[in-house]
Amino acid sequence: MNLKERYQKKIIPELVGQFKYKSPMQVPRLSKIVVNVSMSEATQNSKVLDLAATELAAITGQKPVIRKAKKSISNFKLRQGMPIGASVTLRKEKMYDFLERFINIALPRVRDFKGLSGNSFDGRGNYSCGVKEQIIFPEVNYEKIDKVHGLAVTICTTAKSDQESKALLTAFGMPFRK
Repeated sequence: MNLKERYQKKIIPELVGQFKYKSPMQVPRLSKIVVNVSMSEATQNSKVLDLAATELAAITGQKPVIRKAKKSISNFKLRQGMPIGASVTLRKEKMYDFLERFINIALPRVRDFKGLSGNSFDGRGNYSCGVKEQIIFPEVNYEKIDKVHGLAVTICTTAKSDQESKALLTAFGMPFRK
């Protein structure tokens, strides 16, 4: 049973009972997952960002969008309009596939993993976490990597509070620290 089927058959009734919703349509659901890579080295070498975008496409299964600097910052030798990162917004089936791979395959491969922090909610039901190495994903070929970099994963839900969002993500199997 994949993640979407489990949500429809098990998680919705569980959360209806837990939060005393009047209708199953009130149960929070995932709206999107945003995966972002930003690289400071991209100001000197644009090929670094191209390689990171290729890895991001392999990880998510979707072509990333190159992000450009909004402001010029002289201390970082950064000018407005310079490419500095790449991001992917996942929705529907690809979102559930990525979340399942992230929870069941990638996170257990993190060195000294004790669980995700439960304090990274934004107050509106969205959760963000960072991954220090992209090599925890099996889609990334270890031999072709020239530089290890991290990524930021933001999970957006329709939950009204952090408590509801944490209950939803826990039901999906997200390993939070006790």
